[in-house]
Amino acid sequence: MAKYIEIANQLRSDISQHKFSQDQPFPDQLDLANRFSTSRMTVQKSLNILRAEGLIYSRQGSGTFISKNADLIVQSDFGVDQYVGTSTLLGDRHQIESQVIKFEIRYPNDSEQIALRLNDKELIYDIIRQRVVDKEPYALEYSKMPVKVIPGLDDKVLHASIYGYIQNDLKLKIGSAFRKISADKANSNDEKYLKCGPMDPVLEVTQTVFLNTGIPFEFSST
Repeated sequence: MAKYIEIANQLRSDISQHKFSQDQPFPDQLDLANRFSTSRMTVQKSLNILRAEGLIYSRQGSGTFISKNADLIVQSDFGVDQYVGTSTLLGDRHQIESQVIKFEIRYPNDSEQIALRLNDKELIYDIIRQRVVDKEPYALEYSKMPVKVIPGLDDKVLHASIYGYIQNDLKLKIGSAFRKISADKANSNDEKYLKCGPMDPVLEVTQTVFLNTGIPFEFSST
């Protein structure tokens, strides 16, 4: 595992154990470089991960601080029901179908290694699914999941509920998530699978979802 990912993992653990005060500036890059016997550039990459996850933020002229909701991001079960998956959220009232567009196993790129805390030799599933609700296209899911965390995914699971498989078959508990919501113009896949026009706005949700143990199991964009 890359040094900057190891440092980010350690600092994330320190934050979850309240080893830093939210009222005091976070240790600066030089102090962290000395602590971990590395360069300031490596530390900066580690801090960029924590900043992207919403754990820390910069205050102009004052330094870097821990976010007030850091506990929720790294260790809480708050909002677990938001991450149970489309089938559970809508299945009791609507007909849910899943069409598998892509399913392969490969090695992760840099951003996937960071989000899923993997090294470059640990395999991931690369999945694209169209979700159809009551015969109408509902969403396109681009999901990456670590094979070692979610073993046994196959075509049968993908056509049903991945989250159902995780909870009912693997007996794992889904915890919190770090989520970003934005809007964009429809791309070619949106036009093809969601019946969008080229100028139609599309809601995009990017998230990293964690088990209740704090292990990330999904890095996705929907």
